[in-house]
Amino acid sequence: MTNAAPLVEVWRGPFCESLHRGHAVIWDAGGGIVAAWGDPDQVILPRSASKMMQALPLLESGAADAFGLTEAQLALACASHQGEAVHTDMVTAWLAALDLTEGAMRCGAHLPYSEEVRNALVCSHTAPDQRHNNCSGKHSGFLTLNKHIGGGSEYVDPSHPVQKAVLAAFEEITEETSPGYGIDGCSAPNFACTMTGFARALASYAKPAPGARGEAQARLTHAMATYPHLVAGEGRACTTLMRAMEGRVAIKTGAEAVFAAMLPDQGIGIAVKIEDGTTRGAEAVITQLLIGAGVLDAAHPAAQQYTHGPIVNRRDIETGHYRLVDDLTSWRL
Repeated sequence: MTNAAPLVEVWRGPFCESLHRGHAVIWDAGGGIVAAWGDPDQVILPRSASKMMQALPLLESGAADAFGLTEAQLALACASHQGEAVHTDMVTAWLAALDLTEGAMRCGAHLPYSEEVRNALVCSHTAPDQRHNNCSGKHSGFLTLNKHIGGGSEYVDPSHPVQKAVLAAFEEITEETSPGYGIDGCSAPNFACTMTGFARALASYAKPAPGARGEAQARLTHAMATYPHLVAGEGRACTTLMRAMEGRVAIKTGAEAVFAAMLPDQGIGIAVKIEDGTTRGAEAVITQLLIGAGVLDAAHPAAQQYTHGPIVNRRDIETGHYRLVDDLTSWRL
């Protein structure tokens, strides 16, 4: 990456111990770039921060309505979840409604992120399955679309109609031709775009255009903001911050320190990427930008947690804190 801007300092006592550099773009659906840090033309893989975009063909095809998907299921289709019972039970029921089993999924299995669920599996000598995968909601959505169109079983193949539909929607809302893709942790292709393209696409969810696409985007945004626990889970920034904003904003994290936000009241989209891939940096930046946009109270404990810390050691002694650069803390929408 080039031209990344210093964004977050990590202090230990009187020393700046680490510095996170990155890129951020704020796009107004009615007027273009509002503010930017780093390089707006930087090409990124948005990873799971683009799940609401990968879910768009699920609605536009008519599959979501044909199978009677609820708003909660739409939120889960956009999730990177903890593998808690509320998540896996919903996936189990969803697959059953499709007359499919867990074996139809192509996301792979991993231990759930929820410490409680993980410990319960380990203590019972039970192996996780694909329902525990943080992307199993997205894959349930892919399988729903696939069943609706009668596609083959390998729905994560980039040449499969499901992924072709995802790419077509992605390029249309970013208003860019994607330069390529990488294979995500869940085996689905993740299409690349610029920071500007990503922010522009997010703004199109914040202020959808009239028509079927805009209606689909509005439904996904509303589902995420209404069900923050389904989008992530206890202790996760997406859930914690969306709860703090009381349903006014939808946000989504992605691997390698990507973060996305859709602000319907303001009609803006925010895209963040930290170049070193450190999640704490992305969480700090998106939180500060939400404060600057006027949708999150800087004094809220969640805002303080992600923008300041404090950093504590194993004896619960405060050892340091985060500090956002002045350009971020002074920015206001």
